[in-house]
Amino acid sequence: MQIWVPTQRVAELLTAAGLAPGVELEVVDAGAADPDALPASAATVEGLVTPMVVPPGIGAVLRRLPRLRVVQAQNAGVERIVREVPEGVLLYGARGVPTPATAEWVCAVVLAMVRELPRFAEQAARHVWETAWTGTLEGATVLVVGAGSIGEAVEARLTPFGARFLRVARRARPGVAGFEQLPELVGQADVVVIAVPLTAATRRLVDADFLARLRPGALLVNVARGPVVDTDALVEHLRAGRGRAALDVTDPEPLPVDHPLWDAPNLLLTPHVAGSAASWEPRFGALVAPRLSALARGEVPEGYVTEGY
Repeated sequence: MQIWVPTQRVAELLTAAGLAPGVELEVVDAGAADPDALPASAATVEGLVTPMVVPPGIGAVLRRLPRLRVVQAQNAGVERIVREVPEGVLLYGARGVPTPATAEWVCAVVLAMVRELPRFAEQAARHVWETAWTGTLEGATVLVVGAGSIGEAVEARLTPFGARFLRVARRARPGVAGFEQLPELVGQADVVVIAVPLTAATRRLVDADFLARLRPGALLVNVARGPVVDTDALVEHLRAGRGRAALDVTDPEPLPVDHPLWDAPNLLLTPHVAGSAASWEPRFGALVAPRLSALARGEVPEGYVTEGY
């Protein structure tokens, strides 16, 4: 089974993780390829690993691969590629690969904001020694919107601090409420962690009404995708002093240099780096190499995208 991978580094990761005999890797960046000047292997390639940043034009390449049967994304979320994949071709995301690193980021920003570390860092930069009382996670209520692997990892890491948890997912299950209960749960939380995939149902889930239901001073943490939050509504919310936010993703992204979000008060902002940690590479290899090996044997591993986008 011939697989296109976007970089030599991805080829090295998959090879090191162990591939079944018959899996052949070729470095071809489908995101940068000219659809009208593809290599000869375009006639026989059966699998493709997407580049980390998927360009809109990749669909034109995919449609010129007559034997393509599987696309593996490097991202956990597949909203950028799902509509480009031809009918009948399996699509897999990298769900679970960035989970530990992303959960660490959530814990880091929650602790930093609750204990007001940005304020003290700003004071230190001005050589000001001014003590103050801060909040604490002990006894705080954390609402996790998107009770999947990242939400579970966040809960496991913050529970020892004495936080209590509410959980919401698209479908209700024991211990987890459905999206329809969000309006009544939002106001009960001191911290709201957004960890949902970007779909038609979650786009601008956090809108002006959602923000208005938050407790005064509540912390909103977005580690999902930028368009899950209405950026204009959030800027207004922060400027009015009604709450705080920690964002790893924005809408638009990258954030333009003159965007008002840069100067919004009570905001901790990072440039989409929550999952960017040394653990990503071995975890990606460990997930994808067995998957490609199984496909080469004629099996269809679980985990392919079936709905939600």
